[in-house]
Amino acid sequence: MTLHSNIIGEGKPFIILHGFLGMGDNWKTLGKQFSEVNFEIHLVDQRNHGRSFHSEDFDYEIMAEDLKQYCEENNLQDIILLGHSMGGKTAMLFATKYPELVSKLIVADISPRYYPVHHDAILEGLSSLDFSELKSRGAADKALANYIHEAGIRMFLLKNLYWVEKGQLGLRINLQVLKDNVAEVGEALPIHATFNKDTLFLRGDRSEYIGEADTAIIHRHFLNSKIITISNAGHWLHAENPEEFYDAVINFVS
Repeated sequence: MTLHSNIIGEGKPFIILHGFLGMGDNWKTLGKQFSEVNFEIHLVDQRNHGRSFHSEDFDYEIMAEDLKQYCEENNLQDIILLGHSMGGKTAMLFATKYPELVSKLIVADISPRYYPVHHDAILEGLSSLDFSELKSRGAADKALANYIHEAGIRMFLLKNLYWVEKGQLGLRINLQVLKDNVAEVGEALPIHATFNKDTLFLRGDRSEYIGEADTAIIHRHFLNSKIITISNAGHWLHAENPEEFYDAVINFVS
């Protein structure tokens, strides 16, 4: 089964992997900007997300293999690989397993360490949506507001809404499998996994995902890595400060 992707531009292959409950489409604006400086951008939907296939199996080993298959099918080598959050974990594992395919790695706001489950309210809110009753995006937003107070997070989650058929809304994500396997999202990179090519970690100055204590573990797994902090940004740093994020990435890949 093949991962769904949106390919923009021509040039050196540059794959972008979204985070948990996201999709490649979240990166369309930045992807278009990157494509304007001679990169072929691949906005990939990981399994159980976006328009990619649904499967009962869900962990980083499997998602790294999905990406390997995607590279083979599209004849991609010497790629630049960028992953945010869950996508960053997939990207890290992929780079340590297949370093010959990756020329540079960019990880956005996630460390190689273990993270405890912290998506409970979000998953509960999404599970509560009753599409026999909800007939508009506005109604879904109102229902979700009972669980998630931040409008920006609701807007991000509601990108998963689509018309299954006329008058019938649904979610693109495979919600049940993601709920059942949510603990997998926090799993650490295997202890002996290393990658020694150029690696950039980007963190939001208001985010708690990469703290000072993470510096040592990052350098242990990624021997040639640097960490840059993006100002005025939380976990969704690419959306909250896209200009600074873009500049940091372009400086690194140029």
